Amino acid sequence: MTTTVSQISVWGNGLALRLTKPMAKAAGIAEGTAVRVIAKPGRIVIEAETEPTLEDMLAAFDPKRHGGELMAFEPVGAEVIG
Repeated sequence: MTTTVSQISVWGNGLALRLTKPMAKAAGIAEGTAVRVIAKPGRIVIEAETEPTLEDMLAAFDPKRHGGELMAFEPVGAEVIG
């Protein structure tokens, strides 16, 4: 999760929030990405409309963080193929 403090600015007749490149990258979004904006009192939630593709997930995979043996013990029982 990436957190930052930002500021709302005037843009034309509306207001805008600028996303930094690291924020956009952490969210997996780019120019043209469809988003859902949910507004509640004191809160704005922005969600990407699309799920990341397998290619996106593999590109974000970090072996140092996510790698390693899933089961650190020897197989026992029916899963042993002999």
